[in-house]
Amino acid sequence: MPNIQAAYRRVLPWFLPGLVVFVVLGALFARPVGRVFRAPAWLGFALIVSFGIIISATLTPLHGEFNFAAVGGTCDLSRIGLAPLREVLRIGDRSLNIAMFMPFGLVIGLLARSRRKALLVIGAIALPVAIETTQLLVPALERGCQSADVIDNLSGLALGLLIGSGIGRWLGFGDGDAGSAPVHPA
Repeated sequence: MPNIQAAYRRVLPWFLPGLVVFVVLGALFARPVGRVFRAPAWLGFALIVSFGIIISATLTPLHGEFNFAAVGGTCDLSRIGLAPLREVLRIGDRSLNIAMFMPFGLVIGLLARSRRKALLVIGAIALPVAIETTQLLVPALERGCQSADVIDNLSGLALGLLIGSGIGRWLGFGDGDAGSAPVHPA
C-alpha cells in the first residue's frame, strides 16, 4: 500500500491540499448547508467533504505543476458501458473512479426527500460530464477526457445513492420527512 500512496502523491500532489481546503470549508459551512437540506450539520459537513474529494481528485493538475503549454482537445470515447467486474475489483483507475463518487452519493441518499435534494441529484449526475469537459478544455490540468470515467463516476454515485437511501430508511430518516433531526438556528 505505501507504493500506491507514494505513486498517487507524485501523480496527484494537489489532492491532499485540496482536501484540506474542503475540510475547512466543511467545518465553516456545515450548519448552513445542513439547514439548506433540513439536515443535521454533520450531513452538511459530509456533503462538502465528499464533494471536495471529487474536486480535489479530478480538477487539480497532475504531476504538481500547472503546465500552460500542455495540449488537450481530445476525448477517449472507446468505452461507454460498465467496466468489466475484474477491473472494478482490482485497485486501479476504474475502481477508484467508482469509489470516489460513492461517499457523495451516500450522503445525498441520506438526505430527506425534497425539491432541493432532487436538484442536488441532478447536479451530481451532471458533475462527471462537467469534470470531463473541464479536463478536455483546460490543458493545464494535464488530464484526459474519457467517457469511461463518466460511466464509472455515475456507477459510484448510483451505488452510493442506493446505499445511503437504504441506510436512511433503516435509520428512519430521508424517507420524505422534512429532516432527520431537528435543525437548530446557529
